[in-house]
Amino acid sequence: MKKFKIKIKKIEAHQLTDRLLLINLYLTQGLTLLIALIWIFLQERNPLDLLSPAENYHFVFWGLGLALTMLVLDLVISRVVPENSMDDGGINEMLFSNRPVWHIFVIALVVSVCEELLFRGAIQFAFGPYWTSILFALIHIRYLRHWVPTGWVFLSSYGLGYIYILSGSLWAPILCHFIIDLISGLVIRFRKKG
Repeated sequence: MKKFKIKIKKIEAHQLTDRLLLINLYLTQGLTLLIALIWIFLQERNPLDLLSPAENYHFVFWGLGLALTMLVLDLVISRVVPENSMDDGGINEMLFSNRPVWHIFVIALVVSVCEELLFRGAIQFAFGPYWTSILFALIHIRYLRHWVPTGWVFLSSYGLGYIYILSGSLWAPILCHFIIDLISGLVIRFRKKG
């Protein structure tokens, strides 16, 4: 019988091809969605209930309000903190700099729905917003080399958890997450090089 070996080796961001980066992105989001659905079912809840339309549109104000606040704070932080302290290893640059606008939209939508279903829909239900935010910061491993982006991801996650509690709708953090990812991706896509 022939042995099957899987070799796992660490690669740097500059070694990733665009195809490999996209495969990695969509596989991790698919895995995130699968874990979310299993976890929600194990909690004896229905994920469709979490994604059902909100009774009112207050979630829009919570989602857009937090997104605007976070984007302004992110702009301030990027002006005050040295650029190398915010480095993610070049992943965001590689992901968005040459991507068509429609694909940035799709990425932002997929990531926001999958991650919010897992983190706010399943994990926060079990552990609350504080521990959920710690886990959220830890899965954004590319930021862990620097304390500023790690802290920022933690605070952002806590804000997403907070508006979920206040609005009573998972659509508030999904909308906020989507707007932040979309605008951040578009800024990277259209900013002037040099």
